[in-house]
Amino acid sequence: MKLSSKHLKTLHSIFDNPVRADVEWKKIEALFFDLGAEISEGRGSRLRVALNDVRAVFHRPHPKKETDKGALKSVRKFLINAQVTPSKIQ
Repeated sequence: MKLSSKHLKTLHSIFDNPVRADVEWKKIEALFFDLGAEISEGRGSRLRVALNDVRAVFHRPHPKKETDKGALKSVRKFLINAQVTPSKIQ
């Protein structure tokens, strides 16, 4: 799978250690789209995401646009389970 440099940078940000607190949620959503994930709106700020037969529900951050560390860890775990990691994507 090939990602744009912008989305590849977002993917690396998600997997950075220590966990970052400055990754914008809209960039994560754009990454999901670029990976071909199925995305549907839930109630309130919920977002349902399905990728490679792995499903998750995330909450969009508000009022801030940045994703907190706990949510970023959840995104990372979701991507690992969906077999999407920086080492597997070029």
